[in-house]
Amino acid sequence: MKIKNVVGIITGMALALSMPVTVYAGTSELTGLEIDDAIAGQRPVAIMVDNEKKALQHYGTAEADIVYEMMNSTANGRITRLMCIYKDWANLQQTGSIRSTRTTNIMIADEYNAVLIHDGGPFYIKTYLAKPYAEHISGGFSRIQNGKPTEYTEYVFGSELVSRFEKSGLSTTYNMEMERGSHFLFNEADTELPSDVVAGSVDMSSVFVHNKSQLIFNPESRTYDYYEYGALHQDAEDGQPLSFKNVILQNTSFKQLDKNGYLTYNVVGSDKGYYITNGKVIPIMWSKASETGMTHYYNSEGQEINLNKGKTYIGLIPSDSWDKIVLQ
Repeated sequence: MKIKNVVGIITGMALALSMPVTVYAGTSELTGLEIDDAIAGQRPVAIMVDNEKKALQHYGTAEADIVYEMMNSTANGRITRLMCIYKDWANLQQTGSIRSTRTTNIMIADEYNAVLIHDGGPFYIKTYLAKPYAEHISGGFSRIQNGKPTEYTEYVFGSELVSRFEKSGLSTTYNMEMERGSHFLFNEADTELPSDVVAGSVDMSSVFVHNKSQLIFNPESRTYDYYEYGALHQDAEDGQPLSFKNVILQNTSFKQLDKNGYLTYNVVGSDKGYYITNGKVIPIMWSKASETGMTHYYNSEGQEINLNKGKTYIGLIPSDSWDKIVLQ
């Protein structure tokens, strides 16, 4: 299926849009689902997770509220890395393994006012980490001997994050200065898309050729299970599959920074995409007005879309590979 051009969207209203965050007691702003009132105003964390096959199995990824997958480098078959966003991070058990961040992740983490959790990164991140909006904690997390090379042995626990927040002086809660916008609107009840186009599977194996990422609709849970390297992704802790109620794909161009394959996605701007839920798909447009702005998503009528309550996968699809996505 190829998306048609959506005309007349984001003629200025999207670029200027910036709504204040509204934190409702007992409701997560990341999923729309009920949470403990005590953490309703708590900032999320965005944890960088290695997605090389040697790093598997992952720990704790199935607990993430939102997972971003994006090309980590143009080298090595366009290997991907995951950025997992958590609301209830203080209770995390072993999570990771932790790896380095990229410039794009710094910009996106800020959209959620999330503190970025990583271990270093290439030279290019320094400019971004120096910006006023960037808050992060890097390295020094637990090393767990697992028979793998050192780069695959670093994990983080919620108790460590509590301690590191205290030592760093970073705020654990939203405040008026931090509130610049809210990503998602949610449906009150589970809703079907107004579409006849079926998306029983989302095959990105020709986009992310190293990982061969796929999302397959599970009719029993009515969620999309994540597959890579030819197998269902299951959490090492309890075997729980990495599953999502919502899938958003963004057609995003990028700038390669050097011959080693380091890159920055052009996430400021607008382009086409897909929103997928309950086995159906609609074309959308995404828009991000500035480096510190929110990314908003619009249907073909120019209205901001509502998501179904639950976890969300967001894939940044390189524009030169957009037509290689297979929805069927």
